Amino acid sequence: MTSFDDLLSQVPIAQIAEKLGVDESTATNAVEAALPTLLGGLQANATQPEGAASLVGALDRHGELVEGEGQVDIDKVDVADGSKIVDNVFGAEKNTVISALGATEGTGGNDLVSKLLPMLAPIVLAYLAKQLTGGGGAGAPQAQAGGGGIGDLLGGLLGGSSKSGGIGGAIGEALAKNAGGALGNVLGSLFGGKR
Repeated sequence: MTSFDDLLSQVPIAQIAEKLGVDESTATNAVEAALPTLLGGLQANATQPEGAASLVGALDRHGELVEGEGQVDIDKVDVADGSKIVDNVFGAEKNTVISALGATEGTGGNDLVSKLLPMLAPIVLAYLAKQLTGGGGAGAPQAQAGGGGIGDLLGGLLGGSSKSGGIGGAIGEALAKNAGGALGNVLGSLFGGKR
């Protein structure tokens, strides 16, 4: 079952809270705000043929992180690699994304968000890799910009994220309308191919 809630269930909120030195409520708020934003950025990249190919290549390297059932062990997440993923996804807009997420009530501010995104990015890629390969490690994920494959998977996850409310719903609306708010503008520019 591919859904936002399924992806969220893979995220080790308690471990993340401990690593970041915050309570679980703050970590949960930050994760629920950051996940749809990461998914939106990945979807924007996947709409470009070269972005889709790059994303599928990255997926190939991350599938093992979510093997089996249950949450990812945060100690197995390569945060340095996560930073590269975040840089690639958001490009020059990274600081704008961090500021917008950090300004969202309950997320713990910019510093926390800037540390959280590199933790989440490899988990998201591993989850996508698992979904695209049918849950096993065999078989290469399919790169199809727009018409299926990674684009459909990301679209489905984003469509399922609106229940989280707050910024999750706002991101969904911004993506649907391609308007409004700092994140809507950033994601809109990403969808326009500006990297």
